Amino acid sequence: MGRIQGNRQQRSLWKAVPTAYQLLKHPACKLLQMGHVSAVFLQHSADVKKDWSDHALWWEKKKTWLLKTHWTLDKYGIQADAKLQFTPQHKLLRLQLPNMKYVKVKVNFSDRVFKAVSDICKTFNIRHPEELSLLRKPRDPTKKKKKKLDDQCEDEALELEGPLITPGSGTDVLYIGPVKGNIYSSPGLYSKTMTPTYDSHDGSPLSPTSAWFGDSALSEGNPGILAVSQPITSPEILAKMYKPQALLDKAKINQGWLDSSRSLMEQEVKENEALLLRFKYYSFFDLNPKYDAIRINQLYEQSKWAILLEEIECTEEEMMMFAALQYHINKLSIMSSENHLNNSDKEVDEVDAALSDLEITLEGGKTSTVLGDITSIPELADYIKVFKPKKLTLKGYKPYWCTFKDTSISCYKSKEESNGTPAHQMNLRGCEVTPDVNISGQKFNIKLLIPVAEGMNEIWLRCDNEKQYAHWMAACRLASKGKTMADSSYNLEVQNILSFLKMQHLNPDPQLMPEQITTDINPECLVSPRYLKKYKNKQITARILEAHQNVAQMSLIEAKMRFIQAWQSLPEFGITHFIARFQGGKKEELIGIAYNRLIRMDASTGDAIKTWRFSNMKQWNVNWEIKMVTVEFADDVRVSFICTEVDCKVVHEFIGGYIFLSTRAKDQNESLDEEMFYKLTSGWV
Repeated sequence: MGRIQGNRQQRSLWKAVPTAYQLLKHPACKLLQMGHVSAVFLQHSADVKKDWSDHALWWEKKKTWLLKTHWTLDKYGIQADAKLQFTPQHKLLRLQLPNMKYVKVKVNFSDRVFKAVSDICKTFNIRHPEELSLLRKPRDPTKKKKKKLDDQCEDEALELEGPLITPGSGTDVLYIGPVKGNIYSSPGLYSKTMTPTYDSHDGSPLSPTSAWFGDSALSEGNPGILAVSQPITSPEILAKMYKPQALLDKAKINQGWLDSSRSLMEQEVKENEALLLRFKYYSFFDLNPKYDAIRINQLYEQSKWAILLEEIECTEEEMMMFAALQYHINKLSIMSSENHLNNSDKEVDEVDAALSDLEITLEGGKTSTVLGDITSIPELADYIKVFKPKKLTLKGYKPYWCTFKDTSISCYKSKEESNGTPAHQMNLRGCEVTPDVNISGQKFNIKLLIPVAEGMNEIWLRCDNEKQYAHWMAACRLASKGKTMADSSYNLEVQNILSFLKMQHLNPDPQLMPEQITTDINPECLVSPRYLKKYKNKQITARILEAHQNVAQMSLIEAKMRFIQAWQSLPEFGITHFIARFQGGKKEELIGIAYNRLIRMDASTGDAIKTWRFSNMKQWNVNWEIKMVTVEFADDVRVSFICTEVDCKVVHEFIGGYIFLSTRAKDQNESLDEEMFYKLTSGWV
C-alpha cells in the first residue's frame, strides 16, 4: 500500500486531486479510501482500470461539495482531521412521475435541484422545467409503520411499463447529466421555429421525433411512452394511495418540497431514494399540443390523481364529467397506440411541416373579419340578483339592475335609475371569485370576496342562465386581476366557461349503449371514494355514459386539454397551503399561495379571510433567525407570519418562484435565466 502526503496549506484541490487521478491511471493502483485530505491510500492491484472523472469530494460534516478545484483546502476551512468522501456525483434515484409510475434515473447529486430538474425534463422532452420540482414522498399518518420491504413492493407494482431505456445497453436506468453525451441539446426544444414533433390530434410522436432526443437514452427507446395515458387497472391501487382528509393534511404534504437552490446531497437525499417529480407552480406557459404531448399528458395525469385522491374539491356533476373524460381518454389511448403501430412507417416531410407551421405563425392564425371599436371598453348591463350575507339575517337575493364597467359593478334598484347614484358599488380589483353552479338545479351563482380595510366583504351574484353567467363570471375573473373586458382573453374566457358547463349537461334521452361497452367501465377507477360510497356502481356507470355523450366527439389531445382546463376552473385550483401563525394572531391559520396572490385562510373551513395580490406587492423579506416572512404591499399594508410546520424557505421560494414565472414572455429568449431564479428564491445565496 502506498501513501501520498500533501501540503494542506499550499496544495490546491486542482493539484491535489489530479495527483491521485494520475496514480489511479496506473493499472497497479486502486483508490481504497480517502479519510483525511492529507493522506491518500492506494492499494497495488492488477484490477481493471476505472474512470474516476465523475467523482468529487464531499464534506459530510459541512454538507457541502468541494467543486471549486482552484481553491486551496485551507480556503475551504479543512483541517488535517477532516473526513472527506470521494464519491460519484451521479447517483441512482427512483423517480415517481406525475402519472404515479416509477423510473430509475441517474441524477447529478452535486447540481442544485433546479438544475437537476431541468436536466431531467430535457431528457424526458418536457418543456418549461421551471414549473416542476422534486417532492419527498408523504407518509400516511393513518397507517402503521410498514417494513421497508413492504413499501418497496407497493412501489414495484407501479413501475412504468415500456422501454424507457436504450435497448441492448445492459442497464436499467436513464442517465441524466452532462457526462454521457450532449443529451440536452435537443434541436428545437426552446426554439420559436420548432418543427412539430407530435400529432396535434392524438398526441402521438411523428416520425422525426427521435431526432429531438439527441444522444438521450430515450432516442433509441420509446419516447412516446410518457405521452400515453395509462389507465388505472385496479381499484386496489387507488385504495392504497394516501388521501389527505383535511386542509391541514394537504398543508403537511407541502413540507416535502426540496430546496431548489441546494443540491440533493446537501438535503440528505440518499442513493436509490424515491422522490416525486411534480408540477410545483400552477402557471402553465405556452401549452402546445405540437410540442408538448408528454408535458400535457403528465399534467393531465397529475390533475387526474388530484381529483381521484380528493386533493381538490369538485361537485358531483363535475366529478361525473371528469370520469367521462377519463373514460374517453382511456379508450382513445388504446386506439391511438394500435393505430401508431400500424402506421409506424408513415413518413412526415419535416421541411413542409416547418413551412406550414411558420406560415400559420406569420399569418397569426384566423382573425375576425369584423373589428370592434378598439377605443371603447365593453360593458355589461342586466338584471342580476344580489345577496349580501350578514349575521342573523333571513333576507334572500334581491334583483338589481347591474352595470359592469371597467373593474366595477354598480347596482341600481331599476333600469330607469341607472343614470343616477347607484344603491351599491363595488370594485372587484383584487377580489376572490368563486363559482357555485349546479346544472341540474339551474343554479348559477358567483361568490365574491372583496377586500376592505377590515377584511373581506362577501357578495353573491345569481344569474338566470348559462349565457348570462358565462359573461359575468368571465368579467369578474378579469376584474379580479385588474383587467377589463377589453382584454383579448375575455371572449376566450367566456367560451371556456360555456364549454365547461356544456360538458356537465345530462342528456334526457341517452342513447342505448351496447352491453359490452358498459362492462368496459370500471367506476371504482374513475371517481373518488366519496361518490363510490354514495352511489352503486351501476348508477355511477349510467351517469358516466350520459356525461360521455358530451365529450364523445373529442380527439385524444383535445380531451386531455379540456380535462386540464376543467381542473383549472375549480375554485380550489392552484392554491398551495401552509400552516402559519400570523403576527398578532393567537391560533394557527393557513396561508394559501397562488400564482397571483396570497390568501389568509381559516384552517377549519378553508374560507378566505383576506387576499393580497402580487401586483400590489412592493417587496418581501425573511427574518431567518425567527423564521418570519414579511410581505409589504401598496398603501402601507404589511403582512407578517411564521410557518409553524415547514421551513419558511419553502414559502419564500413559492413567492419568488411565481414572481419569476410572471416574467416569462413568448417574444423573449426562451433559455432559462437560472441566476434570476436564484436571486428571487434563494434568500441568502
